[in-house]
Amino acid sequence: MEVISISSHLRNLAFLSWPDASKAALKEGSTIVWPFGACEQHGPQLPLITDTYFAESVLFEVLERLPAELPIWSLPPQTIGFSPEHLGFPGTLSLSGSLMMEIVSEIGKQLANMGFQRLVLFNAHGGQIGLLQAIARELRIQCPSMAVLPCFLWSGVEELKDLIPNREVEQGLHAALAETSLMLSFDPELVGELRPCDGDYKISSNPSMKVPLGWSLEGAAPCAWLTNELSQSGVIGDSRGSNSKLGDDLRKVLVEHWFELFSNLMKSKWPPVENARKLNTNNS
Repeated sequence: MEVISISSHLRNLAFLSWPDASKAALKEGSTIVWPFGACEQHGPQLPLITDTYFAESVLFEVLERLPAELPIWSLPPQTIGFSPEHLGFPGTLSLSGSLMMEIVSEIGKQLANMGFQRLVLFNAHGGQIGLLQAIARELRIQCPSMAVLPCFLWSGVEELKDLIPNREVEQGLHAALAETSLMLSFDPELVGELRPCDGDYKISSNPSMKVPLGWSLEGAAPCAWLTNELSQSGVIGDSRGSNSKLGDDLRKVLVEHWFELFSNLMKSKWPPVENARKLNTNNS
């Protein structure tokens, strides 16, 4: 199947007329991708919109490469998310967990009522991974006719281990090497000159910041950390090695990874919803 480059407007539900949106929803395998980001501090060198920018930009490149006839569209991004860990820094805006759940539930139910069969929550903010997974399960119960897939931009991308240190791959550090480099690839004008490393707890001279053996910020045994307890700059990790070449490589593997996953999804009828629909009918 030939890959066709198309305008972002043709893939964005918000740019369709209501009759076209209705036809889109009723297509077999109709899929909506909702980008999720945040408006939160990303150190002195990156913009508040960083996570949203990444979710929308990677998704745009993926959708451009998918065949035009596939029934997949995006929504406008959710640009303010669940970011309480960063509220110690000016500029950060955060919704409560309960409000996030209400927003996703309301929009999700409306999409299901239109007839969409799959909703992908395409998230680039690590601080709301668990919340969106919980919301997705709630929405799945509320809307048995629509599959819900909560995804995280950086998860499952095996090639990352060859590009950035395991510490950053496994522990999800913030505004450090990977994110600064990726923004240098997408839009270097948005990246400031500073490259802080004060939040790299592994090399910190402050014993109270060193993580005990076996524990981590976001690994197998995590903690509910607050950024201003770990870093004065807002950077958790070491951003000093950031460069555009690394950013280009990260961009390539992210786009390739999600292009493959979305291609596979659109070729399939997964996840199944018919059994859940029948079960819901029988229990009502």
